[in-house]
Amino acid sequence: MRKKFSVAFSTICLLGLALVSVANAEDDFYEKDNIRGFVSIGGDYRKLNSTFKNYINTMLFNRNSGNVFIDETTGDTAYVADQSGEDYKKFRNFYFGLHVLVGAQYKQFLTWFDFNFMPTQVSKRPYAKSKQTGYSLYDASWFSYGFDWMFGWKLFGEQFPINLIPAVGVGLNLLNVHFISRYDLPVMGRPLADAEPLRNRYYSTLAATFNSELEFRVTIDPISVGVYGGYRVIRYDEIEISETGGVDDDYIHVGDPSIKGDTYYFGARVTWMFLSKFQKKQRERL
Repeated sequence: MRKKFSVAFSTICLLGLALVSVANAEDDFYEKDNIRGFVSIGGDYRKLNSTFKNYINTMLFNRNSGNVFIDETTGDTAYVADQSGEDYKKFRNFYFGLHVLVGAQYKQFLTWFDFNFMPTQVSKRPYAKSKQTGYSLYDASWFSYGFDWMFGWKLFGEQFPINLIPAVGVGLNLLNVHFISRYDLPVMGRPLADAEPLRNRYYSTLAATFNSELEFRVTIDPISVGVYGGYRVIRYDEIEISETGGVDDDYIHVGDPSIKGDTYYFGARVTWMFLSKFQKKQRERL
């Protein structure tokens, strides 16, 4: 996880430094009075790949009484959980994403930060207590949020009212999951007394992202309406659980070590373009 975070953060920093250095190379490289800021609000339908859907459902619901841990020292047997997960409603392979964009336009070039989040996906507990062991059950849930730094280009010119805008960008995404019960997770090679108890809380893992999209936009200045579609590459690490310890050896890793959380999507957004300094000066003269 740290490696992916470092790569994504370094990429973003290098892009930022490159833009600043180029802009400062010559005072007349661009006319800063012609830069226009903008904000957008949008939503989209996001389809998960089947691998990620199965990953979520397996991680949260398939920890049943068939999953056992035998202490090699004492011979004691521990059950990771009971069979309650079989009674939960499984998660689907799509969700609706919500987006807030903040950016700037210079002639045909656009750059923006896309802050994305989603409604929490919830599977209600089927009953208050487990029939097998008496563990209290919780709602199972998951959600994610993050951002992408995007770079786009208006193919048909700056002022044309109908435009196509391809864009690419990099960013970060945080996955959060809530397990169904406060059961203990044994640590392989350690006594059962060192098992980590899952709490009534969310556990998280961070991922670097690469995003690509194409928007069809209609503009009646200063308002634009667009429809878009694209593909977002996400590679999550295992979820690390450590409630009783503070060192790496005390972590328990849950899930696949490198899960493919990619999504493809399509949606719509509304954009408000602010006046540039040049446009404001022109209006003041009228």
